[in-house]
Amino acid sequence: MKTILTLLAFFSIAAAAQADTGAGGFQGPDGRSLVTAAEVEGLADDTQVRLLGYIVRKTGDEEYEFKDDSGTLIVEIDDDDWRGVNVSPGDKVQLTGEVDKEWNRTEVEVDSVQLAE
Repeated sequence: MKTILTLLAFFSIAAAAQADTGAGGFQGPDGRSLVTAAEVEGLADDTQVRLLGYIVRKTGDEEYEFKDDSGTLIVEIDDDDWRGVNVSPGDKVQLTGEVDKEWNRTEVEVDSVQLAE
């Protein structure tokens, strides 16, 4: 009988925990460190990063020159990753993505573009 009561108590607690429908999630660093354009070169391939600066010009198909106080680098932004954000060279942006090291250059593959506050 004691075992049955223990099991009933356990299932009651589990059911109550699942009944909580409040939205929740992780509250902390997202693994995308804020880095400068100059620092990207020294990072490992596939490192998650955030950049804060300016997209100054288009250099190719879905490729752009990004600039901050430390220098410039090429970023790749797929058309669907703009998500409706329009940017001019004077707009400060925050880019999130990952480092892409190729045999002859390093760039950032951007996942999202946001206007900086």
